[in-house]
Amino acid sequence: MKNDILKDTTLIFDLDGTLVDTAPDLIATLNHVLSSIDCAAAPETHIRPFISFGARRMIVEGLALGGVSLSDPETDALFDAFLDHYASNIAVASAPYPNLHSALDSATEGGARLGVCTNKREDLSLRLLRELKLHDRFRTVVGRDTLDVCKPHPRHLTEAIARAGGDVARSIMIGDSPTDVKTARAAGIPVVAVSFGYSEVPSAELGADVVIDDYSQLMDVLPRVLNK
Repeated sequence: MKNDILKDTTLIFDLDGTLVDTAPDLIATLNHVLSSIDCAAAPETHIRPFISFGARRMIVEGLALGGVSLSDPETDALFDAFLDHYASNIAVASAPYPNLHSALDSATEGGARLGVCTNKREDLSLRLLRELKLHDRFRTVVGRDTLDVCKPHPRHLTEAIARAGGDVARSIMIGDSPTDVKTARAAGIPVVAVSFGYSEVPSAELGADVVIDDYSQLMDVLPRVLNK
C-alpha cells in the first residue's frame, strides 16, 4: 500500500470487542456482583455476545441464567455495584487485540487521524485506554455520555470525526457489532467489521463493506474501502 493512501483520512474505532478484548474483566465483574446475591456465575460463552449491549444487559442475562428475579431498584443497585467494581478492575486481564499496535502505527504513519466512538461511558473509556497505554494514539474519545446521543445515532459518529479533525467524506468506521454498522450506514461512511468481537450476529452477516479476522489485514483492505 502506498504510504500516502490514508492522508487526510479519519479512522474511528469502536472500543470493546474492536480495539480491546475487555470480556475477561467485564465477565469477572459480572460474576463478582452476581455472587453478592448468591446467583450462580455466568459462563463467558453465554455472556460474551451480550457485551456490546452494555453492562445492564449482561446483568439481566446473568440473572436469567441463574434463575434469579430482581425488582428494577434491585437491578439498579446491582448495576451501580457493577460499575464501581469494574472501574477499579478495568484492565486486569483486558488487552489490545493482536497486531493492533502495528496497525495503528501504520495508519498514523500514513497520515490518518484516529478516534474512538464507543457506547462505553467516557470516563471508563479513558481509564481503560490510559491503563493500556493506548490513549495517546487517538485524537478524540467520544463515549456514551459525551453527547446527548449515542450509537446508533449517526451524530455520535460524525461528532467523533469532527473532534478528530476529520471529514465525513474521508472517514471509515471500524467496529464489531450491528450497532456499529448501523451507525456508519446512517452517517454515510464505509465500515470495516472485525470478526473477533462480541456480536451475536455472525460477522459475515453484519453488512459491513469488509470483514477482517486480524489487524494484520487492516491496512490491506482500507484502500478498497476508501475507493467504494
